[in-house]
Amino acid sequence: MSYKRAYERLLEYVKTDTTSDGGSGTSPTTDRQFDLAKMLVEELKALGVQNAFYDKFCYVYASIPATEGCENAPAIGLIAHMDTSPDYCGNGVSPQIIENYDGNDIVIGDKVIETSKYPHLLSLKGKTLITTDGTTLLGADDKAGVAEIMTVVERLSEIKHGKVCIAFTPDEEVGSGADHFDVKGFGAEFAYTLDGAIESEITYENFNAYGAAFEIVGYNVHPGEAKDKMKNAALIGCEINSMLPLCETPRDTELYEGYYHLHSIEGTCEYAKLEYIVRDHDMNMMKARLATLRHIENIMNHRYGEGTVKLSICEQYLNMADVVKESFSVVEIALDAIRSLGLEPNVTPMRGGTDGARLSYMGLPCPNLGTGSFAHHGPYEHACVESMDKVVEVALKILETYAEK
Repeated sequence: MSYKRAYERLLEYVKTDTTSDGGSGTSPTTDRQFDLAKMLVEELKALGVQNAFYDKFCYVYASIPATEGCENAPAIGLIAHMDTSPDYCGNGVSPQIIENYDGNDIVIGDKVIETSKYPHLLSLKGKTLITTDGTTLLGADDKAGVAEIMTVVERLSEIKHGKVCIAFTPDEEVGSGADHFDVKGFGAEFAYTLDGAIESEITYENFNAYGAAFEIVGYNVHPGEAKDKMKNAALIGCEINSMLPLCETPRDTELYEGYYHLHSIEGTCEYAKLEYIVRDHDMNMMKARLATLRHIENIMNHRYGEGTVKLSICEQYLNMADVVKESFSVVEIALDAIRSLGLEPNVTPMRGGTDGARLSYMGLPCPNLGTGSFAHHGPYEHACVESMDKVVEVALKILETYAEK
């Protein structure tokens, strides 16, 4: 039986702008995400999944009943997010296809995807790649995951399986992808997000994540009369940042090492704001990082007057490892599936987060699988056609294994 390959779906999905917006205050954060949700529901119904629907918050849900004799197998969920990062333009995506990739640097418009910066490219020599034209992101994060799940749905008749639950979420890129997720209605006992990189990836550890913002109120007078009067909010902001460890930034850390990331800064003499994302795998280390920020706030207010600096901190997501380890078979089955396809599992801590992190704490253990796409959130983003095919095989094997057990 012929079927549509995952990369073919990806090429269709990236044409739809689904950029999310963390500052909108709505759910979903952008109405344009409904465009892809509607498309996916129509496609699911065309594939015979008649219970597919999207809700008012732009979550797509569907389920496929177990094959005969597998009704007692656990219900397994597959999840991907529809939105793309607001960090870079996601409108007018024009994907470029490179067949029989030669293993060298890739020129995309006025930019270059360098093998020195992306050494995994050397392992993709001879394969087919999909890149951007250099002016937008590709959107493989996470439309590659969406495409792979849809291809799994089309190919489910090839295997015996228990009940399979499907969900596509909005707003993952701005941290609210699980805000309105209906775990009970979804109906899965375990689930996997497809939102990673290399096709052999399995991730069940991620950062503890917090957002932090320093707001600074200055006092502006004429520079000629500023002696002992002026409080330059922008300069105080610079001073705050200088009090953080210089080497604990994303550029200088890897694996389990945490960081402070100055995500945005604005400022004048009268008002300034510094926004950080703070990350650490170890919760005790995270508590120490947050204590450092509070200590800085106290120092600044003692130095410049009470009320000059206000620190706000919000929890974004937590390390899923503590939850997933209580149901570790969800990882072990994925590892066995990856090995059965001749791949060596790539088990690495995620230096970020997925919907799965929050869903795990909502009662749905949910590790993360790769998608065969790389360099997300910018113009250097790319995907490998053959790797995407392999991800589909991994997901099918996982579902088959649950049914066999």
